[in-house]
Amino acid sequence: MMQYLLSRKSRSVLTQLANQKTLCAFDFDGTLAPIVAHPSRAGMNDRTRSMLQRLALLYPCVVISGRARADVLERLNGVKVARIIGNHGAETEQVTGRSRRLVRQWRSVVEPELAALAGLWIEDKGLSLAVHYRQCVEKREVRRRIMEVVRSLPHVRIVGGKQVVNVVEAKAPHKGDVLESECRRLACNWILYVGDDENDEDAFALNGNIVAVRIGRSRRSHARYYLRTQSEIVKVIELLCSERPNGSDR
Repeated sequence: MMQYLLSRKSRSVLTQLANQKTLCAFDFDGTLAPIVAHPSRAGMNDRTRSMLQRLALLYPCVVISGRARADVLERLNGVKVARIIGNHGAETEQVTGRSRRLVRQWRSVVEPELAALAGLWIEDKGLSLAVHYRQCVEKREVRRRIMEVVRSLPHVRIVGGKQVVNVVEAKAPHKGDVLESECRRLACNWILYVGDDENDEDAFALNGNIVAVRIGRSRRSHARYYLRTQSEIVKVIELLCSERPNGSDR
């Protein structure tokens, strides 16, 4: 059963993390930034940005997003974290031309197949496609048709989301893979990971010293802890900063 992270009983978990070499990792949309009608409008509020900047001085911090890496970098607006990983884990600093060609091939199939669906739009993020149907009327039928088309594509892994279907190369690392890799790279012994969606479940499902937190309670999630709303992320960051002994990296 999921536990509310900011309850009196659970808040000691944050104190424990503050006394360890903890990697603080976050999704972006729905976690550091609220969900909006169109992805282009997403952004952190001033308080979240300020507190994340402070957190990154005290802990190794990474952002693992479904967005393209360059897009996340722009939206962090100067906050310097240890690494930004985009495209659901598929994009760090090095990207192969083969992967980009594969995504272009998928797009050439998907666009004409779905062009007649009013309100649907396709976002090409270089290493993945996002098929958005938030603005469609018959969402269930539209999603069925999207799944029918993307399942026919070669070498794909389908990643669900909130009124979006994401398509990533099958052999690309997922969020859980890169989270484990970053934990080793940064020599951390604990992980805090906060996300909000189906595409965070690979990270939530990791074993070992991880505190997995989902924005919004869900019986189907692998996350052990939850926050009630996205706005509570600021409180979590504030507590991690205030609980850090002597305000220093350990």
